[in-house]
Amino acid sequence: MAFIIKPLVTEKMTKITDKSSIEKTYRVKGEDRKKVAEIKYGFIVRPDASKLQIKKEIEGLYNVTVIDVNTARYAGKRSSRYTRAGLVKGQKSAFKKAIVTLKEGDTIDFYSNI
Repeated sequence: MAFIIKPLVTEKMTKITDKSSIEKTYRVKGEDRKKVAEIKYGFIVRPDASKLQIKKEIEGLYNVTVIDVNTARYAGKRSSRYTRAGLVKGQKSAFKKAIVTLKEGDTIDFYSNI
């Protein structure tokens, strides 16, 4: 059963994975450099997926060692717009985001199969 829907390849996630931009932005010094050295990747996962299931699936798909998994749930938001037919109401889907920390030296290349 696949728990990972898609990887998060956005400007914000690439900024998190780029160590040099974090050091320049936040002026990291001392022991905080160890936290910056951690490599993190984001994924959209199914809302019923647990951290252990996410960890096992990522390790199996990408052949990497996962150290930590952080998750966040996002509620679906109601939206409406005006059209010629009148007011159209709808709702955006709820989703769950997982941020995965990898072992030092491991990387994931999302563009290798293109």
